[in-house]
Amino acid sequence: MQSNKQSKFKSILLSCALVVFVSGCATTNKDPLEGVNRGIYKFNDVTDKYAMKPVASAYKAITPTPIRKGFNNFFTNLGSITTVLNDLLQLKFANAFTDAGRFVINTTFGLAGFIDVAGMDGIPQRKEDFGQTLGYWGVGNGPYLVLPFLGASTLRDTGGLVFDTITTDPITYTHNIGEVRLHNQLRAAQLVDRRTELLDAKDIVDDASLDPYAFMRDAYLQRRESLIADGELAAVRADDGFEPADEEKVDDLPETK
Repeated sequence: MQSNKQSKFKSILLSCALVVFVSGCATTNKDPLEGVNRGIYKFNDVTDKYAMKPVASAYKAITPTPIRKGFNNFFTNLGSITTVLNDLLQLKFANAFTDAGRFVINTTFGLAGFIDVAGMDGIPQRKEDFGQTLGYWGVGNGPYLVLPFLGASTLRDTGGLVFDTITTDPITYTHNIGEVRLHNQLRAAQLVDRRTELLDAKDIVDDASLDPYAFMRDAYLQRRESLIADGELAAVRADDGFEPADEEKVDDLPETK
């Protein structure tokens, strides 16, 4: 047992080191694997159209909203463990304390997280992962990747996903203790829950964009950049560079006749 734990720990360290090395040496082209990525994107799109979307749509149609919300709260609460660890790794100790408190409140008073009691009390919900932690400490994205079934990612975020899944995902723990059937059921339910959340968003992307692949890629990279900066990037981009006084002066100019 001890040797297995040591082997797993060495695998994690090796994966992290590989991600850091490759990301640091990566080309400035954000999508050097575009040909492969587009092929996987097409596979995911077909799989989603004929499998995932019908299942998610049926789930949404037959399951009452309070129950769907409860399961969504449950999986979100499980993710709080990952958030707390990455808060600590980013030295955001105040956030770690708040997020840990949120997890404890929802797990106890919220019936294992099915009720978002902390949210009712106004406690903010944050999401941190190891991909964000690597980015926080200066590790670059590396090449953009489209993962089978999982969708948009980067080399850095894929390595982060592996790290989080192994270290802080309670669903993985059920597999490690031999509860394989429970693990598979929880993972399938989690996948359906995530797809149900994206039902409307996916339709909007397909209808509004001439190239849904490029739209998803650029939106993903911008969102991850904003998350790493804790939303500060979005605030900077929203600023058009004009002071209110400047805008008033423009409005006060006489009309040209």
